[in-house]
Amino acid sequence: MDNIRLARTIKILCKSKKITVKSLLENCKINRNFMYDLEKKAQTPSADKLEAIADYLDCSVDYLLGRTDNPEINK
Repeated sequence: MDNIRLARTIKILCKSKKITVKSLLENCKINRNFMYDLEKKAQTPSADKLEAIADYLDCSVDYLLGRTDNPEINK
């Protein structure tokens, strides 16, 4: 898993939906250090966290992971 790409995708989707990353994390009940841990510590996020983020951003987990260019696929 490419954590840098995942973090960038999350940030881009947040910006396009006019929400802050902080708001995303709060609403998904994810620790506020998640993005730092993802980018700097290369920690692999759990499937539950990826699913919560994808649901909140209204896209598929595959899209977040860069496995597809279509955010609607497998939703």
